[in-house]
Amino acid sequence: MGIFRKMISIFHDDWCRKCQYQMDETWRQLYMLPMRVGHYIEHNDANYYINNLYKVNCKADIPIGTYACGIIKYRCSRCGSELVKLSIFLPVRDQEKYEDTVYFNNGELDNFLRK
Repeated sequence: MGIFRKMISIFHDDWCRKCQYQMDETWRQLYMLPMRVGHYIEHNDANYYINNLYKVNCKADIPIGTYACGIIKYRCSRCGSELVKLSIFLPVRDQEKYEDTVYFNNGELDNFLRK
């Protein structure tokens, strides 16, 4: 059973990488990024997101041609490990065209998410 759990944790964002158990979603929010179509630049630095994300209530609040970022925070109830997943996408005609996914698991965004 251990190898099965390890494989699931590799392919599923909501499974703990440390103990291979399903994590609980503890927080979710939608943001807007200051990037327009054709000008997407990949960022792996938490400070970029801390300084450039703008909280929005729904996709309708995001101007046409502007990238969005959905953030989900997970916590493992077994070992306490936490993971923050940023899904960067372009809202297009009621669909989400995903550009990138960035993960942070060392608390880099904790203070930002408390705002």
